[in-house]
Amino acid sequence: MTLLSFSPVILLFTLFALRVPIAVALLMATAVYFGFVNTFMPKETMIQTMVASMESFPYLAIPFFTCAGVVFNYAGITSRLMGLAELLFGHMRGGMAQVNVALSAMMGGISGSANADAAMQTKMIVPQMERLGYDRAFSTVVTAASACITPIIPPGIILILYALVADVSVARMFLAGLLPGLLLCVMLMITVSIIARLKGYKPSRDSRAGLGEIMTQLGKSIWALILPFGIIMGLRFGVFTPTEAGAVSVVYALFVGGVIYRELKWSDLGKIVEESVIATAGVMFIICAANAFATYMTWEGIPAAFSNYLVGSIDNPLVLLLVINLLLLVIGFFFEGGSAIILMTPLLLPVATQMGIDPIHLGIIMAVNLTIAGFTPPVGTMMFITISIAKVRMEDYIKQAWPFFIALVLMLALLTLVPAIALFLPETFL
Repeated sequence: MTLLSFSPVILLFTLFALRVPIAVALLMATAVYFGFVNTFMPKETMIQTMVASMESFPYLAIPFFTCAGVVFNYAGITSRLMGLAELLFGHMRGGMAQVNVALSAMMGGISGSANADAAMQTKMIVPQMERLGYDRAFSTVVTAASACITPIIPPGIILILYALVADVSVARMFLAGLLPGLLLCVMLMITVSIIARLKGYKPSRDSRAGLGEIMTQLGKSIWALILPFGIIMGLRFGVFTPTEAGAVSVVYALFVGGVIYRELKWSDLGKIVEESVIATAGVMFIICAANAFATYMTWEGIPAAFSNYLVGSIDNPLVLLLVINLLLLVIGFFFEGGSAIILMTPLLLPVATQMGIDPIHLGIIMAVNLTIAGFTPPVGTMMFITISIAKVRMEDYIKQAWPFFIALVLMLALLTLVPAIALFLPETFL
C-alpha cells in the first residue's frame, strides 16, 4: 500500500475542509482513484458500482419511511402528539422544553429522521417557547438535542442503513434502538429540569392533567403511537419485511390522515411527493457516493489494514469501544451520519466481531455517536437546520449546548459500558 493509495482519502478531507458538499466530495475523491490511481480497472467501474449499490430491494425502506413521515406531518398527527406531550409533561419545571423533548421521542416512530424532526419542531415549538419567556438560543438547542432521539427509536433511517451495510437483521436493530432512545429522552428531560431550575423556567401548565383529559387526548393520538409498535410486532411475527413495513406505514399514514382525521387533502399529495422525493434523493445520492468510495477502500485493502492495526494494538474490547467512540465523534464532526455509517461500518465491524463485540451493540453505539455529532459544530446538520430556521447565532447556540452535549456523551458512555441496554429486547423477543 503506497501513499498514492491514500490520495483519495487526503483529497476527501481537503474537500471537507473547503466545505464541499459531502456527496460531491466523495464522488470527486472516488473519481480521482478510478481516473488516475487505479489504471487497471475500466473508468466506467465507478458508475457501475454506484448503480449496482442501488439495486437492492431493502433500500426501498428508506423512501417509504421518509414518505410516511411527511404524510404524518400533513395528516395533523404531529399536532395531536404535541398536545399529548403537553398534557403529560407540561406541568414539569421547564414545561414546554420538556414537551419539546417528549415530542421527539414520540416522533421517532414516525419520521425516523433527526433532520426532519429538527426542522419541524423548530418551526412549531421554538416560537411558542420564546413567547413563554424561554431564551431563543436555549429553545433552539433543546430542539436540536432532542432530535438526537428520533433516529434511534424505530424505524430510524440510520438503523436501516447500518443493518443493510452490516448485513444484520433490521428487526433486531429496531428493537435494539427502543430502550436507548427512551433512556436518551429521560437523560435530556433531566438536563432540561436542572437548567430550568437554574434559569427559573416555569411549567406551561398550572397543574398536572387529570386522567380523563389524558385519556381523551390519548384517544386522538393513539393512531400515531401504535405505528412503531405495529411495525416491530409485524417484523417479529413475519407479517412483513422491513421494506414492506415502510410501504405499510405510507398506506397507514394516508388512511389515518384521510379517513380518521380527515385533514389530508388531495391538494397535499403533490407537496407530499415533492418533499419525499427531495429528502430521499439527498440520502440516496450520499449512499451511492459513499458506496463507490467504500469500493475504492476495499480494493486498496484499507479496511483490512485498519482492522489488523487495531487488533494488533488493542486486546481489550472495552478499550476498543472507547477508541471507536472517540474516532466516531471526530468523524461525525465532518460526515453526515448516514454516509459515516456506510464508510465506517466496513472498517469497524470486522475488528469488533474479532473482539467478541455484538454487531447489534456496535450498530447502536455508532448510531447514537454519529447522531450526537449532528448536534455539534462544526458541521452538525441538526445544528445548522435549527439555527437557520430560528435565526440564532452559532456562538449563542454553542454557549447553551454544553450541558446537553455532556448529557448525550454520558448516555453514550452508559450504552457502551452496559451492552444489555441495546441487546435485552432483541435477545428476549427475537
